Amino acid sequence: MRFEFATASRIIFGVGAAEDAGALAAALGRCAFVLTGRRGERAAPMLDGLRAADVETVTFAVPDEPTTDLVRQGTARARAADCDLVVGIGGGSVIDAGKAVAALLTNGGHPLDYLEVIGRGLPITQPAAPYLAIPTTAGTGAEVTANAVLASPEHGQKVSLRSRHLLPRVALVDPALTYSMDPALTAATGLDAFTQVLEPYVSRMANPLTDALCREGLTRVARSLRCAHGDGEDREAREDMALASLFGGLALANAKLGAVHGLAGVLGGMFDAPHGALCGRLLPLVMETNVQALGARAPDSRALERYDDVARILTGESDVEATDGVAWVADLCPALGVPGLAAYGITPGACPDVIEKAMASSSMKGNPIELTTSELRAVLMRAL
Repeated sequence: MRFEFATASRIIFGVGAAEDAGALAAALGRCAFVLTGRRGERAAPMLDGLRAADVETVTFAVPDEPTTDLVRQGTARARAADCDLVVGIGGGSVIDAGKAVAALLTNGGHPLDYLEVIGRGLPITQPAAPYLAIPTTAGTGAEVTANAVLASPEHGQKVSLRSRHLLPRVALVDPALTYSMDPALTAATGLDAFTQVLEPYVSRMANPLTDALCREGLTRVARSLRCAHGDGEDREAREDMALASLFGGLALANAKLGAVHGLAGVLGGMFDAPHGALCGRLLPLVMETNVQALGARAPDSRALERYDDVARILTGESDVEATDGVAWVADLCPALGVPGLAAYGITPGACPDVIEKAMASSSMKGNPIELTTSELRAVLMRAL
C-alpha cells in the first residue's frame, strides 16, 4: 500500500475561531487582498480584526462563481496594491477565487495557462502567496483542497487549476459563521459536503486516512443535515456539518471524487444551477447505477462492500445493504427541496455534450467503476 496525504499547513476549527483572523493574518503579511462574497458585510468583523492587527486591507467582491476574467481582475488589483497576503472570507466560490489569485500573484500568466482540459495545463511551479481561507458555508471544503474551480464562459465549462501550491497556508473554520445560512443554502451546501464524504469513500483512490475522515463525515451528515436544514440555530448540527465539509475537502483532495461531481461540474458550467443541488439530485441515481454496474462487471470489488458500509452508517442499522443506502439518500433529497434538473433549463438534448465533457473530467477518474455512455445518459434522463 502506498499513498500520499496533503492539506493546508494549519487547520484551526471551533466556534469563535474567526476572532483569531487578525493575528493569523499579521503573521503572514502586511497588506491583505481580501476576497468576500456578495454580502460583504458578513466579513466586516474579520476585516476589523485584520485592521486592529495592523494589516492593511484591499477588498474585492466575488458575487458569483469565479470566472477566469474575474480572477485576472483580482490578481491585477492585488498586484497593483502590492498585496503580499490573500484572505478569502466566504463560500467555496470565494475560497477558490482566492486560491487562484494567490497562485497567479507569484506565478504570473493567465488562468488559461494553467487550467486543465480547456487550458494549456502548465504546472504551477512557484509557491502561492500566503493564503488565509475562512469559509462561511459548510459544503465545499475548499479551504483544504489543492484546486480552484473556475468558470470559462467562452468554453461553457468549469474546470480546475490544480497544484499542491494552491493549498492555503491556514484554514480557519468557525461553525458560527454558518449560522446565518438560509434553508436553501444549507441544503445545497450540505448535499455537496455529503457527496464529498461519500464519493472518496468508494473511490478507486481511497486510502486509510481518507476512509477514516469519510466515515466520520458520513456519520455527522446522517444525524445533522436534516436538523441544520430545519433549524439553522441548532449549534450541534451546524458544527457537525462544518466538520463534514472540512473532512470532505480533506478526503477529495487525496482520494478524488466520482461520477456525481463529474456530471455536476459540467452541468454547472453549462447551466445556471447550484452545484450542491445538482449533486443532491444526481447522488442517489449515481449510487444506484454504480452498485448495479459493480455487481454486473466487478462483483468482487471492494467498493460494493463500501456501499454496504455507507448504508449501515446512514441508516444506523447493521443488517442493511447498499440498496438501503440508496433509498435513504433518495428520501433525503426531496425532503430538502431538491428539484429535478429540468428546473434549471436542462433538457435531454444537452445529454450528449454533458456526457462527453464529464467523461474527460478529473472527478470521473475516481469513480469506482467506469460507467458507459448509456449508463450516464440514463442517470441524466432520470434526474430531469
